[in-house]
Amino acid sequence: MKHTKVKDLLNSTTTLQEINAKGWVRTFRNNQFIALNDGSTINNIQCVVDFENTPDETLKRITTGAAVSVTGTLVESQGAGQKYEIQVKQLEILGDSDAEKFPMQPKKHSLEFLRENAHLRVRTNAFGAIMRVRSVLAHAVHTYFQEKGFVYVNTPIITGSDAEGAGEMFKVTALPFDNTPRTEEGKVDYKKDFFGKETNLTVSGQLEGETFAMALGQIYTFGPTFRAENSNTSRHLAEFWMIEPEVAFNDLEDNMDLAEDFIQFVIKYVMDKCPEDLKFLEGRLLEEEKSKPQAERSEMALLEKLNFVLENNFKRVSYTEAIDILRNSTPNKKKKFQYIINEWGADLQSEHERYLVEKHFKCPVILFDYPANIKAFYMRLNDNTEPGKETVRAMDILFPGIGEIVGGSQREERFDVLVEKMKALGIDEEELWWYLDTRRFGSAVHSGFGLGFERLVLFVTGMTNIRDVIPFPRTPGSAEF
Repeated sequence: MKHTKVKDLLNSTTTLQEINAKGWVRTFRNNQFIALNDGSTINNIQCVVDFENTPDETLKRITTGAAVSVTGTLVESQGAGQKYEIQVKQLEILGDSDAEKFPMQPKKHSLEFLRENAHLRVRTNAFGAIMRVRSVLAHAVHTYFQEKGFVYVNTPIITGSDAEGAGEMFKVTALPFDNTPRTEEGKVDYKKDFFGKETNLTVSGQLEGETFAMALGQIYTFGPTFRAENSNTSRHLAEFWMIEPEVAFNDLEDNMDLAEDFIQFVIKYVMDKCPEDLKFLEGRLLEEEKSKPQAERSEMALLEKLNFVLENNFKRVSYTEAIDILRNSTPNKKKKFQYIINEWGADLQSEHERYLVEKHFKCPVILFDYPANIKAFYMRLNDNTEPGKETVRAMDILFPGIGEIVGGSQREERFDVLVEKMKALGIDEEELWWYLDTRRFGSAVHSGFGLGFERLVLFVTGMTNIRDVIPFPRTPGSAEF
């Protein structure tokens, strides 16, 4: 008999049918009641075993983590808390689980312990819920762009260009480390390497994405990106997924509209598709926050926070205005900020971004028109800015609890200005000859943004550490699993 998913059994409209279910034992009580879960839903289905007619040897093997197959009748449940249960007629142990050694026992585990067991943590309610939400969010991303006629582009993972100009990249090489070929100057001879040049894992698909937008009109990428940034924080990963739309003929205003509409769409989508998982995660967050001092607790419950983003327009504020607000803020005056804001031109930190969102405006914020010298070379220089205070058409979207969730800009479409900016920053024109070609041949105003997918999942699930929203986190000193 073909097995039926637990989710479908719990949503069934007919009972007294012969069914088969397969899954993993969450708990086994009184030698009679199995709580069975197969990953299709956060809810378990109760399977009632006829223990008097089941061999003791089989009952002993029904342990937490064991994989089982049950065949029986779906009936209305006698107990509270569930609509249906399975009266088991036949039970087969598919895979034993040693109760003494299985780490995921039915008790509360610390998130740190679960990270050390990332290969098994998805068997807990919390991580099952997080990963289902992540999956639905990924589907929502594709749904949004596909319905709007965007073309999905797979940009290269191995690249010779540093899109951000930050230099924090993982090198890709096939050269031997014990006998590396050298040039006459003693430098590594990359001409003898696999690609004949120095290559890295990509930090962004944006530059390649721009070339496709200048032919296909509107494109998006959604793939893995890598940063060799030695940041051991709750907001950084060395390997993460990025969503990067790029749209020809869009200016900064259009770009902000697109980002806001996109974020609201995907949040609404996951709220519609994952109500039970989100309700569970909300309860988990409330429980976790009970141990925190009142001042550190969230002002809103998870679902309230998600609805808040859906129901409120994002506040649009210039960088210059934001700096004035921060400079005159109480935490700045009382030196409570770790990084004190003294003057225009400062690079905003997470504490500043969160202050603007959580304390000052109390809604998502889009900051725009940043100082040119703290932003990337490809961002469009604003006209009529005073010398020394040049700004670019950049925008960042800031969210409560997260800080920056989106970074984007109108791109510099003027060939001469782009070349000047590259020269000033020491970026090799020959290295990016193909990128400059898009400004030589049919250049036009265009814009795009990047959204770190894990930060979006972090916000939607209410988790506080980015390592808990990706299956196997890659961080400094950790490439386990």
